[in-house]
Amino acid sequence: MKPYVIGLDLGGTNSVFGIVDANANVVAQTSVKTRGHGPVEQYVADCVAALKPIIEEVGGINKIQGMGIGAPNGNYYTNCIEYAPNLPWGMEEIPLGKMFSEALGIPVAMTNDANAAAMGEMAYGAAKGMKNFIMITLGTGVGSGIVCDGKMVYGSDGLAGELGHVRVEPHNGRECGCGRTGCLETYCSATGVARTAREIIETSDAPTLLREIPLDQIESKDVSIAAGKGDEVAKSIMDFTGRLLGRACADFACFNSPEAFIFFGGLVKAGDLIMDPIRKGYEENILKCYAGKAKMLVSQLDDAKAAVLGASALAWEL
Repeated sequence: MKPYVIGLDLGGTNSVFGIVDANANVVAQTSVKTRGHGPVEQYVADCVAALKPIIEEVGGINKIQGMGIGAPNGNYYTNCIEYAPNLPWGMEEIPLGKMFSEALGIPVAMTNDANAAAMGEMAYGAAKGMKNFIMITLGTGVGSGIVCDGKMVYGSDGLAGELGHVRVEPHNGRECGCGRTGCLETYCSATGVARTAREIIETSDAPTLLREIPLDQIESKDVSIAAGKGDEVAKSIMDFTGRLLGRACADFACFNSPEAFIFFGGLVKAGDLIMDPIRKGYEENILKCYAGKAKMLVSQLDDAKAAVLGASALAWEL
């Protein structure tokens, strides 16, 4: 057994790489922007160029057992990214696992990015010791990793658990990158929060600190900061977002009666501004037999560490 593996958390905005040892220590880390590379072949080449210095830090590629990738719509069975709307290469099937394996000369395994985060959380974080939980990742999109009876749910084709694409507003809902309308991620992702803010500013005269920011430059963190300062419009956006997500989680509870929902991603850095509405939305809509059972927890692992560690865990099996 070689001493290190590589984990990749491939997000819609950033791709974060970590070299991980057998004790789950991230001993070296680097990142590249996911967008702006042109074709996927150039993206892989740019990633390999960024990886080379940290691979040399640990003694070279001969010290690396393999690589694990957590990516949107990453298929555990095929090692492909399948039709991921939040990635820049179009709605295609991308054999990314094979491409990295050939470029680096090591075996590569892949899973959904939220599944990777769930695996990291189960091994090292808030879900340690749990057998039934749902991980919700709130980033560019909304991802999810579902664990039932201690096993990750992959389904018949490796693509199970896309809760971000459950339709929460089936009538006149927002258009989603997946081609449907009203998906959860169009409202409760970081981009969904910014979208809500722009809609309110465009359709009302309500005073808000957000008007000081160019409309097309508003981000979810701007909403969070304004809400923290007591801005009523920003607070209402966080309340709307959290209650809608809580309501959706009340529906999700019906299929695996989880011990906990664990929330991960930049949006949860808003703390109680987002978590309190999530809890309220859940409590107002949960089926009585499940009431009071599931905990609403925030990830205990910093930023991308859960996904990097979870992805890296795949590589130890190669």
